[in-house]
Amino acid sequence: MSPASEQKRDEAAVVERPDSADLARTIAAIVDDKLGEEIVAADVRELVSYADYLVIATARNERLAKAIVDDVRLRMKRDHGLLPARVEGEAEARWVLVDYLDCVLHIQVPEMRERYRLERLWGESGQLDLGLGEAASPVD
Repeated sequence: MSPASEQKRDEAAVVERPDSADLARTIAAIVDDKLGEEIVAADVRELVSYADYLVIATARNERLAKAIVDDVRLRMKRDHGLLPARVEGEAEARWVLVDYLDCVLHIQVPEMRERYRLERLWGESGQLDLGLGEAASPVD
């Protein structure tokens, strides 16, 4: 194989990292596919330096929270070559944080979502339009 052919093959193998807004939309779509509810993405770019978006969603129970997290991790690795920098709360699965650096996913069971109200905590932030339709919008 010629050097030019090897370079083209190597370039094709590299998966381009989506920008942070696309990353948030991709993660939200996976969560939506897995029956996550009340999905929102807080735009925290002007408020913090560690992430651009926080995707927040509700899972009806711990089993569903684990399934959502597993599917997000699998599909982000398979489709985008991305692994989370860290995952927290996976054992109890009442509030699971999956950190993709530019975008942090929070999956919470209803009790945790109600108690901590992350959308209100980040109330100064704008929200990213996820394009998921009415079914995924938050309930006040």
